[in-house]
Amino acid sequence: MPEPESPATPVTFPPTFLWGAATSAYQIEGAVREDGRTPSIWDTFSHTPGKTAGGDHGDIAVDHYHRYRDDVALMADLGLTAYRFSISWSRVQPTGRGPAVQRGLDFYRRLVDELLAHGIKPAVTLYHWDLPQELEDAGGWPERDTAYRFAEYAQIVGEALGDRVEQWITLNEPWCAAFLGYASGVHAPGRTDPAASLKAAHTLNLAHGLGTSALRASMPARNSVALALNSSVVRPFSQDPADLAAAQKIDDLANGVFHGPILHGAYPQTLFTATELITDWSFVEDGDLALINQPLDALGLNYYTPALVSAADPETSGPRADGHGSSAHSPWPGADDVTFHQTPGERTEMGWTIDPTGLHDLIMRYTREAPGLPLYITENGAAYDDKPDPDGRVHDPERVSYLHGHLAAVRRAITDGADVRGYYLWSLLDNFEWAYGYEKRFGAVYVDYTTLERTPKSSALWYGRAARTGTLPEVHSIP
Repeated sequence: MPEPESPATPVTFPPTFLWGAATSAYQIEGAVREDGRTPSIWDTFSHTPGKTAGGDHGDIAVDHYHRYRDDVALMADLGLTAYRFSISWSRVQPTGRGPAVQRGLDFYRRLVDELLAHGIKPAVTLYHWDLPQELEDAGGWPERDTAYRFAEYAQIVGEALGDRVEQWITLNEPWCAAFLGYASGVHAPGRTDPAASLKAAHTLNLAHGLGTSALRASMPARNSVALALNSSVVRPFSQDPADLAAAQKIDDLANGVFHGPILHGAYPQTLFTATELITDWSFVEDGDLALINQPLDALGLNYYTPALVSAADPETSGPRADGHGSSAHSPWPGADDVTFHQTPGERTEMGWTIDPTGLHDLIMRYTREAPGLPLYITENGAAYDDKPDPDGRVHDPERVSYLHGHLAAVRRAITDGADVRGYYLWSLLDNFEWAYGYEKRFGAVYVDYTTLERTPKSSALWYGRAARTGTLPEVHSIP
């Protein structure tokens, strides 16, 4: 593993490095019934009893829809140079098809203009899990037609914003959309069909390829098109051949199922073998792989924690320790013979082990997988049990340490030859954390969920100093 940075060595980044933060529409916007927006699968899922902690939902979330100007001013005050946000598909196309609702697009036009006025580069994610409910009713991501609907949506948004937004991401974490949504059911739409989840993964790949082509046809050539993968750093429990085979199987299901066709134009043969009892993959039609394998301008990597796996041990029982929520149904089709282990070390409130070496390993893997392709860390962050002190300040030294360690790992990767051009902290704001509701706080900015008042935490001030100077401050530099 890489040696840690010496505390005496300043960790300095290239002057063009982007210092950003990220959010997603359903987690922060609220205003779910305003200006023509209709329900997405997350509206439906979160209003279904028992699906989210405390019955929480995003009806109001943190009201970014009405407070975006203040939020952009806050980013500017912190010194951020980039902001990654997602578009609510059902705010733009309420049924997932047909002409756009201009009132919905106007919100994003205003947001982009506000960012540019403050010198902040917008990065648009087209899909962050909130499929219009009408498209789910028609079959959702397992239905091939959904990919073509996505391409139409991509063209609409590209035409509306492509003159002002240069950085585009088609899909965020398609693994979660496919396997948490359609296999384990812990995410919307809550289905538990392993065969459907593999079909959904293919449709998402097709949507990326078709969406990439649609964006390029509707925007200036200077714009960059990417996607954001939550590629797993999969480590075998031992060098035993059975454990190595288990790691290969999970790597195929976590990574190869997406980067195989997207980067290399083919699914791994080992993936077909691992899932042959679930599906024959006949839904992959002639010409699909060419449609999917569009050249990328960049690749986004989301990283939180590594995975540690072994061949299944009959003596081991208990919940699956993969960090992806509790369900009787696995998000790993064909991998019932694999055991996930809790990796050692300190953990966040999500129970995820803190291991910056995994981020370095991930960056270097994709430097090898796709030589010459620029990389962005499109998500990285941690949840902690943050609370204001009696003076109203929010100290989160654990998050500061987390960010320092992971940003230092990014800098080591750059030194080792990786072309990493930016980092988007997850998340700008405390928000609706999917099935965890409002229990888990990932934000660098604290949100009082009663008043919706924003308070920058110590980590926001620390990160802002890093953004303004290009050098990581000492961990304990923020009082």
